Amino acid sequence: MKDIEHYTTQSKAQMHDAMTPLIKSMYSEFKEISKKKPESAVSKNKIKIANRLLERLRIILADEDTIEFLDILDEDDVPQASDVTLILSQYVASMEAFHDKYFGWDGSNRTWYIK
Repeated sequence: MKDIEHYTTQSKAQMHDAMTPLIKSMYSEFKEISKKKPESAVSKNKIKIANRLLERLRIILADEDTIEFLDILDEDDVPQASDVTLILSQYVASMEAFHDKYFGWDGSNRTWYIK
């Protein structure tokens, strides 16, 4: 059996599984927008939608070292599509690191390492 050093909670593992497809999809959409018009302003409604997801991801990543580098979008600043893409890419990378840290082979199954 593998000597597991890091554990997460069932709640965070479930949230990760539910939120990862959403952040990857959002990142992909903004990446396409950014390729076409990187300086285009992002609507306040899209910022609200993105922030709602980012707030949930921050719960999952709250105890991770990367949290201090993960920003929420400023609704009053009206960011450009390229800015949003950069921020979302950091969340995607952090979620992948979370998965790599807490999910793997336990000696008999590929599973989340839950305490």
